[in-house]
Amino acid sequence: MPALVFPDELCLGRRACFMDDVALSICIKGHINILMLRPSSFLPQLCAHLCSPASHCACDYHSAAMPNSLQPHEAAAAASVAAAEAEEAAPGPPKSDIYAGISTIPISAALIGSGVDASDLNLNVDISKHSKKRNKQVHLFYCEETEELARRVAAETESITLNSIKWGAFADGFPNLFVPDAHGIRGQHVAFLASFSSPAVIFEQLSIIYALPRMFVASFTLVLPFFPTGTLERMEDEGDIATAFTLARILSNIPISRGGPTSLVIFDIHALQERFYFGDNVLPCFESGIPLLIHRLQQLPDSNNVTIAFPDEGASKRFYKSMEHFPMITCTKVRDGNKRIVQLKEGDPRGRHVVIVDDLVQSGGTLIECQMLLASKGAAKVSAYVTHGVFPKRSWERFKHDNGEGASQGFSHFWLTDSCAKTVKAVIGKAPFEILSLAGSIAVALHI
Repeated sequence: MPALVFPDELCLGRRACFMDDVALSICIKGHINILMLRPSSFLPQLCAHLCSPASHCACDYHSAAMPNSLQPHEAAAAASVAAAEAEEAAPGPPKSDIYAGISTIPISAALIGSGVDASDLNLNVDISKHSKKRNKQVHLFYCEETEELARRVAAETESITLNSIKWGAFADGFPNLFVPDAHGIRGQHVAFLASFSSPAVIFEQLSIIYALPRMFVASFTLVLPFFPTGTLERMEDEGDIATAFTLARILSNIPISRGGPTSLVIFDIHALQERFYFGDNVLPCFESGIPLLIHRLQQLPDSNNVTIAFPDEGASKRFYKSMEHFPMITCTKVRDGNKRIVQLKEGDPRGRHVVIVDDLVQSGGTLIECQMLLASKGAAKVSAYVTHGVFPKRSWERFKHDNGEGASQGFSHFWLTDSCAKTVKAVIGKAPFEILSLAGSIAVALHI
């Protein structure tokens, strides 16, 4: 199939409407960008009319300087190489200080089972077995709360470029937003790293989320590490409002980009059945922070003495398949008058380093009850992991460090991810808390 290459957008705009069945390309900033395919009927006859000498058109029908026409796959390859060279020449993101000392899973480990080739992320990994490098370049936008995490994500791979947004407000309090260089992201893979930490910030972020796919981007991915209304997923009484369904419906109406429906990346959503709350305009991709925990547990000096505990049957159903190679304990909640107390359902904690695993923590009452129960049953040490540390009203202050004095005195470790940015800033550097970063996992998810 022949190819037409236009020197600028103006030339293309005046002539593309006449093109049929041919690869239309345009030179922008020295790169060849493939725009569309159209039929080649009557192109030799039309070319003299469409391509004036003044336009300096590089069409192979018009210019004797191009004896061999570019085939579409050749032009696409040239465009990919040119774009990759331009990205490699661009300066990387500035380094962040808040993440000093915060561990994350090695990106090579995060790749396992993701379906993403190492070559896609421009890593220092042996890619000789790969015949081609797709080099997907992602432009990552972020809100004010997720800026530190976004910088950490971009630092994981050269194939992710940070793009900023100007966040402001009018006198009446409504957002005043601007996306710099909106033309520069046309035809590019674009992502937005969101944080719905409170209803007050959701509207301004939704305004950006709804706008980016309409800027002629090749694809759009929304990364929402924590789906905040996930625990409100069902009705127990007539009149209850399942706000998880409400938020899912709002996200399901994100405009479709040129590449199709929006990809929505969420980590450890509270209930897997919530995937069915989303409509066909989005493609939910449910990831997990559990690989981060497993990687960290393998680094412990007593890693061979670790037992996993679930605070209730819900957490057991949610995570037991991911932790099958560990001994397991399951707790349960039973009603005692007007109270619900935690009891040991199965498993033996005696002499073990027991790690309580759940998807999120709010007030922390259940986790503390589990810690006290396990200590009373003979656990040597008790630690905890949650993907999402919500901790409203500074409830993280309830969790005490054992100071090496045993399970009855508190928690040996409390691991959580950086899905909730405000919590990270509040607890970082305070024992027993330790942050495990989702940066590597997000970087891989952006290349699926």
